[in-house]
Amino acid sequence: MKINFGLKALDGRRRRPLGSLRPVASLLDLTQQGDVGTVSDDAYLNRRLRLMGPQQLYELWERQQWQSQTIDLERDKEDWAGFSDEEKEQQMWGLSSFFVGEERVTTQFSGLVMSYEDEQEEAFLTTQQVDEARHMQFFDRYYREVFALDEEDIGARLRRVRENVTDSFVTLFDENLVQDGRRLIDNPRDLGAKIEFVTNYHMVIEGTLALTGQHFLLDYYEKNDLMPGFVEGFSNIARDEHRHVAYGTWLLQQKVARDGSLKQRIQDKLMELLPIAAGVLVPPGYELGDDYEFFGYTSKEQTEFAFNALTRRLKVIGVGLPVAA
Repeated sequence: MKINFGLKALDGRRRRPLGSLRPVASLLDLTQQGDVGTVSDDAYLNRRLRLMGPQQLYELWERQQWQSQTIDLERDKEDWAGFSDEEKEQQMWGLSSFFVGEERVTTQFSGLVMSYEDEQEEAFLTTQQVDEARHMQFFDRYYREVFALDEEDIGARLRRVRENVTDSFVTLFDENLVQDGRRLIDNPRDLGAKIEFVTNYHMVIEGTLALTGQHFLLDYYEKNDLMPGFVEGFSNIARDEHRHVAYGTWLLQQKVARDGSLKQRIQDKLMELLPIAAGVLVPPGYELGDDYEFFGYTSKEQTEFAFNALTRRLKVIGVGLPVAA
């Protein structure tokens, strides 16, 4: 890619000055939703990328609306009826953490909304909470209409599905995330609490855990031409979450640039949470460190995918990947 620095070209024509280039459009060309974890060429991470800020991400959200209740699930019902009982059990287990996780992040997000620093950030953060509620609604509809869970309401279905989540899930979502959210609610102006919440939510839960699982689940269903309604809805969810992670990367980059001491706080939070997150999707009968498969992909493939995406985001933020002592 040629970059002209406002110099006169050899053919006598003046090129557009660098300052008049449109970096946001370029970033969308290089990534999914401005999320540098998906950058198409790592060489771009060596430059001072101008990330999309809250206003640009809000405008992107306005252009990308979708409806959880209108996606066609008829073919999915047919596919589901053709699976064996063992296949059904495995798939319901694999998706349970996503369903319950969407409820958790929806209810624990209010503190971050309260911590907004200007109207642009306020507008974007409210869209993310709406997104998370819509994601929960999609999963609830899917469990109700395709998996045929006939409990009376969302809460009852969530209680049933919770039987499938791991101890690591409980630690990450019901303990750490709740505690970080309460600290922000108690004092929305606490910058340290905001940094730790965003590190937890955007870097670990969404960026490292959810987007990794989504990548492999979607790849599995698309390659096997299964569950097209789920693929459509889950693709929309993944698109939303890349946009959310783009905000988290922007926020941490901005704060670290102003106060370098925050780097250690981010690294400490990652050191605390990454080992917990690694255990969330370990299947029954296995332990963290065992070789296992998740929808046809090895634990090593999942770890490498998550590691590469997190490393890219941290590089742009200006923080190194934490190393155990």
